[in-house]
Amino acid sequence: MGATTRRSRLTPEREAELYGAVLDLLREVGYEALTMDAVASRTRSSKATLYRQWGSKPELVVKALRHHKPHSIADIDTGSLRGDFHAMVGSQDDCRMAEEAALMRGIAMEMKSNPDLHRAFRELLIEPEITGLGQVLRRAVERGEVDADRPAIDYVVHMMVGAFVARQMIDARPLDRDFLTRYIDAVVLPALGV
Repeated sequence: MGATTRRSRLTPEREAELYGAVLDLLREVGYEALTMDAVASRTRSSKATLYRQWGSKPELVVKALRHHKPHSIADIDTGSLRGDFHAMVGSQDDCRMAEEAALMRGIAMEMKSNPDLHRAFRELLIEPEITGLGQVLRRAVERGEVDADRPAIDYVVHMMVGAFVARQMIDARPLDRDFLTRYIDAVVLPALGV
């Protein structure tokens, strides 16, 4: 009789606890040194349960990062593109934003040599963000705020990722809401003709 792979149902509280532990370990030791054994020990669970629930370390880490995000971009609809972008920025405090940016930089470095992590990151985090941002931009086009054929529409994600990466690299300062708001107003919105 073949083994069945059945995922047990976790309560939202238990899932949040597991994801929190993964992010804590990620901050403490980095991706490479983070092990399923360490997650199991930290969360008082078995390694077999972790693999049954998430399948792999890359999937667990990326889902923890996704869970850590406060909202879905697609759910933001203030009635204006400027309002939507400002709401995205305003949804996190500066400390959490700086922590998230640091985690993302660390993961980005690891993705270069880990195709499984890159695939999980793209499928579980980047593609949903691109889809959500696409919905925000479509609504702006429908409202007449942005021309549908505006070339910059295809590069908004790149501009936003650039802000996350460049702030620390160029200014040696953590990412914060003030910087991102000014960046959106000075770079992203003008590129879109808003």
